Amino acid sequence: MKVILVRHTSVGVPPGTCYGQTDVPLRSTFLEEAEAVHRQLAGYGPFDKVYTSPLSRCTRLADYCGHADAVHDVRLLELDFGIWEMQRYDEIRDPRLAAWYADYLHVPATGGESFAGQLHRVSCFLDELRGKDYRRVAVFTHGGVMACAQVYAGLVRPEEAFGRVPSYGGIFPILL
Repeated sequence: MKVILVRHTSVGVPPGTCYGQTDVPLRSTFLEEAEAVHRQLAGYGPFDKVYTSPLSRCTRLADYCGHADAVHDVRLLELDFGIWEMQRYDEIRDPRLAAWYADYLHVPATGGESFAGQLHRVSCFLDELRGKDYRRVAVFTHGGVMACAQVYAGLVRPEEAFGRVPSYGGIFPILL
């Protein structure tokens, strides 16, 4: 099965903001960015099934690309940053932040989750998907989920995953 992972377009929050599972607005360039994604995505279809994170930055892109019927799945949410959500990283005063920076693979954000937790959640989704009789699936999601999917597919090790996250509006296929 070919799974086409599509990252949402750029967000309208200040650079350096920790926004994970917060439903943030998109930039004013959404229509231009979405049109570019739509054109590129056309070369990968048709799709047997389309899934999306329930956050509006993903559902809006799925809708724009003609997939208003995409299945919303909470397992496709970005990393949960807990109490750090919507704070600038350089302004977070939580003493656990240093531990998270040292080992984000295993240390959860305060009140949130670790990369290992997100990887487990995404792996459960992909395990379930693998059991379906689909040839081609599109998934509108987030950078962290795309990193997890690459680990799951054996393309990168967990400690390398965030170096391979596609840019906003990026498309990355994997095989299951």
